[in-house]
Amino acid sequence: MTKLKDLKKRFMEDPEFREEYTRADDEFSLIEELIRARIAAKLTQAELARRLGTTQSAIARLEGGGVSPSFTTLRRYAEATGTRLTVGLVHADR
Repeated sequence: MTKLKDLKKRFMEDPEFREEYTRADDEFSLIEELIRARIAAKLTQAELARRLGTTQSAIARLEGGGVSPSFTTLRRYAEATGTRLTVGLVHADR
């Protein structure tokens, strides 16, 4: 039976797979940060939704990766959780 780490290593040799994996990893990292910020602010999804003037289900979709948020949405989310949105670009080789 193939181990997961061995399978991942083999797939990562494919440049297309590696690019998509990296992109997905970046998206998951952002989602984790959103959830951490909400929890640190001691807010439920429903409470955050009220602050943003939206619904709990919209927050759930955002935190579940079901939508691609705009910069404005991310900035409002940050403000509602007492955090600050920062955006940066890094060289593609890193």
